[in-house]
Parts: sequence; structure tokens; C-alpha cells
Amino acid sequence: MSPCGCWGLPVVLLALLCCPGSCETAFEVYVQSEVLTVESGMTWKVNCSTNCTEPEMGGLETSLTKNLLDEQAQWKQFLVSNVSQDIDLHCYFICSGEQQLKTLNIGTSYLLEQVLLKLQPTRVAVGTWFTIECRVPAVEAFESLTLILLRGKETLHRKTFEKTPGPQEAVATYQRLAHRNDSHHNFSCRAELSLHSHSREVIFRISEPRMLDVYEPMQDNQMVIIITVVSVLLFLFVTSILLCFVLGQHWRQNRRGGETEAQRG
Repeated sequence: MSPCGCWGLPVVLLALLCCPGSCETAFEVYVQSEVLTVESGMTWKVNCSTNCTEPEMGGLETSLTKNLLDEQAQWKQFLVSNVSQDIDLHCYFICSGEQQLKTLNIGTSYLLEQVLLKLQPTRVAVGTWFTIECRVPAVEAFESLTLILLRGKETLHRKTFEKTPGPQEAVATYQRLAHRNDSHHNFSCRAELSLHSHSREVIFRISEPRMLDVYEPMQDNQMVIIITVVSVLLFLFVTSILLCFVLGQHWRQNRRGGETEAQRG
């Protein structure tokens, strides 16, 4: 037997004793979030997992509201909500008495602070055109943004803006003929924002409602007719008074002239 063969087994045993973890899989913890930037008040899912086959304990450390949705030996899924500012999420597991921690920072955004709706004009006659405009100023980078123009619960028009690298203003306009019952419904705009393509979570905000004043054109015609008739009657009345005055003066002059001739005779 060669000298190398005699020393081979003791060397291997010595290496295992000196470096017990060298041939074992490293114990690690992973954290995965549906989104990395959230809107204030948004709810989303967070997964904590490990490669330890039999962890003794694990979970999610955060000051936010969290609910355990599902779990297996090597992973846990949480529903997280009530975020109001940037915050760190901490996933941890304990394996063979050793604890590992993984931290993920979640940023908070206020992308839909303003959803502005405008009607032009605000007072229209039945059968005439008016414009509905929805505007969301200075939207940060997003996956998709959809503006939906509503009449009550009825969708009139929708416009989707695709992914952009930087801030932009989103505007959707729609022209419509005024109907009689338009004045009985609120007009509003719903903005739906998706931050990431892999997330199903949609942030939405609705504008302040606006009312449209709709009137019948015939009402104006009738008013014109009434004003015209009143003006004519007033003119006739004043004219008759003037005629009566003129005729009265003429009658008095004739009477005085007759009395003067009678006295002379």
C-alpha cells in the first residue's frame, strides 16, 4: 500500500472535524415581496422562506399589520398592510439553534394624490357637446395607469398609459352629447395604477364628483316669446296713454275755441 493511501482517510477525517460545515449546505433565509414600492394604505403579500429542511421557528418581523395566509415547513406567506412610510421587513428562521435574518426595504409612494376632473362647459343645452377631462399630474414611473371616465357607475371612456421611465402627466378627454338625464348623475374619474407587471395589486383613487347642468333649449325660446309679448303689451299700453293724452289735449283746445266763438257772437 502506498504512503498516500495510508494517510488519505485520516486526512479526510481530520478535515471534517476541523471544518464541519464545509460539506454542508449553507443555511440561508430569503424574502420576497409582491412589490418594492407601495402606495400609502396598500395591502400586499410577502413570502419568507429558507433552505433549512427542518427549521425550528420562522416568521416576519415588522411594525405593520400582518396576517399569516399560508405556511409550510420551509416558507410562510403574509398579508401586510397599513404602511404609511418607508419601512424594513425582516424575515427570520432558526435552524439547528442558529438564527438567520434577511431584510427588505419597502418604499412608500404617493402616486395618486390628485385625480382631477373637469367638465367644459358646466351648463349645456340638451343635444349639445360638452367635454369631460381627467388629469393626474406628475405621475412617477409605473407599469400601467388607466383613467376611467364615469357617469354614475356607467363607463364612458377609458385610456391606458403604458410604462414610462420617469414622471409624466396623464390626461384623458372625452366628448359627449348632453342628455336630459345627465343632470341627475355624477361624473367622476377613477385612476387605476399598477406599479409592477408581476403584481396583481392595483392602486386606485376616484376624483371628486362633478354635476352637469342640462337645460331644454325650448325653455329659452319660451322666455324670449314671453319677454317679447310683455314688451309689445307694455308698448301698446304706453302708446294708448300717450294717445289718450294727445286726444284729451286736442279735445280741450277745441272746446275752449268753441266757447270763445260763442262769447264773441
